[in-house]
Amino acid sequence: MRKYTRNGDLETVICNGCGKKLIVKDGILREGVLRLDHAWDFFSEKDGEVHHMDLCEDCYDQIVRNLRIPVEIEESTELL
Repeated sequence: MRKYTRNGDLETVICNGCGKKLIVKDGILREGVLRLDHAWDFFSEKDGEVHHMDLCEDCYDQIVRNLRIPVEIEESTELL
């Protein structure tokens, strides 16, 4: 969950999984987070809905551990 100031700067990020308030300094998120923005389409029960959420790294790791098929991971040679 994200909150922005009136002028559009990032103010707060809270993990939708555990409720942890993540570190934001000068409008920049200073922790690892998975941001999910998904627009559901015709073949779902959520057609027309757009879901937004943030997961801290610990909550992401917990979800990934419970998947039947592991997440594909590749190394990035360029870091932004």
